[in-house]
Amino acid sequence: MNDALQLPTIKAIVIGASAGGVEALLNLLSPLREGFVLPIIVVLHLPDARRSQLAEVFARRVSMRVLEADDKTPIEAGTLYFASPGYHLSVEQDRSFSLSLEDRVHHSRPAIDYLFESAADAYGENLAAVLLTGANRDGANGLAKVKYLGGLTIVQDPDEAQVATMPLAALDVHQPDHILPLRGIGRLLVELERIAC
Repeated sequence: MNDALQLPTIKAIVIGASAGGVEALLNLLSPLREGFVLPIIVVLHLPDARRSQLAEVFARRVSMRVLEADDKTPIEAGTLYFASPGYHLSVEQDRSFSLSLEDRVHHSRPAIDYLFESAADAYGENLAAVLLTGANRDGANGLAKVKYLGGLTIVQDPDEAQVATMPLAALDVHQPDHILPLRGIGRLLVELERIAC
């Protein structure tokens, strides 16, 4: 990748997805090598009522350690975290997690905006935020805040997204640093991790 010189030093990656997100995330995260060091924090819209099986499903398919994010838990390198269903997930200044039952945002709890905005405050220019397929506007404002605070913003190419509403909403609000298909996002994450090491 010839633009490596322009890529920032990233210390955490946040990803938001909704409709079509499980498949997109599996395609994105399965190829990451064992020992990938950057923490990845994911909000995926799910029905509230049931316990999430995401951690179990992804633990079988990715080489990183996979956990459901717990309140007050410090964020650790090389770990893939999923937001718990029914709780907003935010990142505190000390880079630990906070779970809350505040009102839904875009009819969602957890909301992508909630994670992206808090992570932007905690990591600033050392954050990369990725918005994938989805059927509402969640994540667009959070992505804009990441960009405003100097972080790297990445949107899945709407032409490739299973549901283009969420990527298109993000493009309405700001011009991201990268608009890429999943394969390109995966390559970029690998490059960001290589620089961070």
